[in-house]
Amino acid sequence: MLKSKLPRAAKLHYMANGFRVLSPGDHVVCAKSGAVIPLDELRYWSVAAQEPYASAELSTEAHLGQ
Repeated sequence: MLKSKLPRAAKLHYMANGFRVLSPGDHVVCAKSGAVIPLDELRYWSVAAQEPYASAELSTEAHLGQ
């Protein structure tokens, strides 16, 4: 069986110290900027909003409601 190498967004459940993959993929999309974030580079997210962010600055802006 061949496995597809096409980019696919993962669905994640964000927790305080990590995340759980609900649907496999190789990236997520930043909730503020729309930037593609490879899963191995994902460092910032909101547990309450269940959203990923591409940078600390974007995470802070989302938290402050900017």
